[in-house]
Order: sequence, then C-alpha cells, then structure tokens
Amino acid sequence: MTKNLTEGNPLRLILAFSLPVLLGNLLQQFYNMADTSIVGLYLGSNALAGVGASSSVQFLVLGFCEGLTTGLTVPVAQRFGAGDISSMKKNIFNGMLLLGAVSIAVTSLCVVFCSGILHILNTPDDIFVNAYTYLVTTFAGIPLMILYNYMSGILRAVGDSKTPLVFLVFSTVFNLGLDVVCVMGLGLGVLGAALATVVSQGLCGLLCFLYINKRVEVLKLNKEDCVPCRKMMLYLLGLGLPMGLQFSITAIGSMILQTANNSLGSTYISSFTAVTKLKQLFFSPFVALGIAVSTFASQNLGAQKIDRIKKGLWQGTFIGVLFGLCLGVVFWFFGEYFIMLFIHKDEVEVIMYAKQYLVTLGIFYWVIGFLNLWRPSVQSIGYSGKAMFAGFFELAARSLVTYIFVPVYGYSAVCFADPMAWIFSASFIIPVMLLALRKMEKRAR
Repeated sequence: MTKNLTEGNPLRLILAFSLPVLLGNLLQQFYNMADTSIVGLYLGSNALAGVGASSSVQFLVLGFCEGLTTGLTVPVAQRFGAGDISSMKKNIFNGMLLLGAVSIAVTSLCVVFCSGILHILNTPDDIFVNAYTYLVTTFAGIPLMILYNYMSGILRAVGDSKTPLVFLVFSTVFNLGLDVVCVMGLGLGVLGAALATVVSQGLCGLLCFLYINKRVEVLKLNKEDCVPCRKMMLYLLGLGLPMGLQFSITAIGSMILQTANNSLGSTYISSFTAVTKLKQLFFSPFVALGIAVSTFASQNLGAQKIDRIKKGLWQGTFIGVLFGLCLGVVFWFFGEYFIMLFIHKDEVEVIMYAKQYLVTLGIFYWVIGFLNLWRPSVQSIGYSGKAMFAGFFELAARSLVTYIFVPVYGYSAVCFADPMAWIFSASFIIPVMLLALRKMEKRAR
C-alpha cells in the first residue's frame, strides 16, 4: 500500500493521494458534527454554547499536538523518498518516544488548569459547567488523539493514504452508535458526546498501530531500530516544535477573538459555534490537498527532484483556489441550510448571525487555497521555522480586529477576523516559499 510519489504525473498523484485524506478529514469532522448536532438539537442551544465556548482552546492544545506529530513524520517521508529505510525506522521509533513524553506532560497540564482557562475566556456562568465537562474530557483523551495522528501520519508519509481511511470509517460508525447511547440513552449530556469522540479516535489509532506492526513490512520496527537516540530526538523536536507552535500561535489569536465574542452573549456564542464547526468541515479539502502536496514535496526533496516540487505545488494551488471560489458562491445562496444542521429552525436570530459569519468567510475562502497548501509545503522542505512566523501574522491580524474593531463594530468585526488573518499569513508565506524554491534550485545546480 506504500506509494512512491517521485515518479508519475504530479497532479494525478496529488489528487489520488488527497482523496482518501479528504474522506478521512470529513469523517473526523463528522465526529465533531455528530456531537455538535446531537448536543444542539437534543440538548438545546445552551449546551451547544457550552461545547463551543472552548473551541479555540481545543484548537490551541490539539493543534499543537497535531502540528508536532506532523513535524515528526516529515523526515519519514524524506527518508522514504531517498530510499534510506534504516534511518526512516530509527526516526519513527524516536518519534514515538518523544510523543509519549509530550502526551503525558500536555494532558496533565491541561486537565489541571482547565477551569482557569475557561475563566480567562470569560465563559458565561450559565454554560460554564457544560464547557468544563466537555473540555476536560477532551483533554484527557489527548494521548489517544496523538496515537492516531502519528500512526496515520506515518502511513501517509510512505504514500498510503487509504488505510487510515478504512479504520476511520469503522470508528466513525462506532462513534455514532456511542453518541446515541451516551447522550440519548444514558443521558450523559455533553460528557457523553465528548466520550464518544475520544474513545472512537483512540480506537482508530490503535487499529492503525496494529496494522502497521502486522502488515506493513517497510514500517515494521526491528530490535536494531529501537534504540533511543538523544541527538535524533532533539532533531525531531526541532522539526516538530515549530509546527506545533505555529498551530498554537494561530489558536491564541482564535482564543483572543473567542474571548471577545463570548462577552457578547450566548446568542453570538451559539452562532459562532455553529459556523466554527462548518468552517472546520469545509477546511477539509484544503487540508487534504495540503497534506498531499507537502508529502509529495517531502518525498521529492529526498529524491532531489525540485522541478517536480514546483509543478505539484502550482497544480495543487489551482485546484485549491478554484474550490475556495466555488464555496463562496455556495455559502452566499445556501448558507442557512448548512447552519440548520446545528441550530433549530425556530432560533431565527441565531441562524441570522451565523449566516452573516459564514457568508463573510465564503468571500475570502479562496485565500485558503494558497495558505493551506503553501504553509505545509514550506514545512515539508525544511523551513518549519519560517512557517511558524506565518502564525504570528495570523495572531497579529486577529488581535488587531479584536482589540480595535470589535469594541466599535461588535459581531460584524468578529466575522472579518478570520479572513484578515488568512490574508496577512498568506502575504508572508507565499514569498517565503518562492525564495525557498529558488535556493533549492541553486543548490541542485
């Protein structure tokens, strides 16, 4: 099931690789959508606000862990592309040790400080209990989330984007059944929704782990591969930490924005929550293309095929920008129907504000066609520190909108915060990528 991306038509390879990744991302979003839909329609908008009040914190912590695991799989793809299997396996083992230590530390800190984090976010008293319950349960499942992200990332690094999808389909069905049992059957409320997601993702990670050890010979670790190496772990940390921090810096901007939005009241929190879930869902194609293009770039960097990296990047970007433009049209005409997946049709005011937010995002979605493909590609070719600075640009934009424009224009300014962050970040990462490609071409000569 492994796939060498250094030979063949770049666009065809990228699209074939990205399709299973897209379906997997959609299923992961379906996890969250199932929770949110059941909570919003079955438990009410107050419970929905409780789940959504901490979404930026989840993005901060879980995004850091996801970025870290992504960074640790970059050398796996590079070594596979170069044909250096022995070094690839040593990277995998030391990455596992590093992630084990990180997962214990991050989980412990987050669970202990969960209540204080919600107070910092100005979480209203009427939704505080629900917000705390959902967030602390999610934090407790961080090791399971890391397990899935790393195992699936390793498989994708060697060109297998289909196997993680198969396991994800199974766990999604399991998640839906567990949602119904925990929330509706056992009456566990938002706790049941969080438990269903955490347990299901852990199951998916375990299945990936067992599959790798039983069926994928090129990834199966032997005794000589399982040697702790401090130097290698520091090298991996140097790759993964900037990626994790980039996610976290971006999330800090989202937290600042959400703090301002939370102060506007439960109606705006419910609207913000519904659109946040939709935003994550429609990000999935961009994320899938970004993973495909960056994996393509990593393997071809290992094989020293710079021209293929450039060709794949531009072809993938064209697809991403075109999709973003189409989304903008869809949101403009059909936005309220998507929103009613989470909000009951009788809650007219919440739907109105949610559509305002969704349509505003749709106007600028084409920018993501650049940002979500070029940033991971910059990381995959060894410039993870530069990609991290793109997060600072997002933070600056969201902070500017939050502290200057939200006090004046209220919720309307909240709606423009994300688009401004995308534009600021893309304006930095695009020239960085172009300069990096030029440097690699000069070295290749």
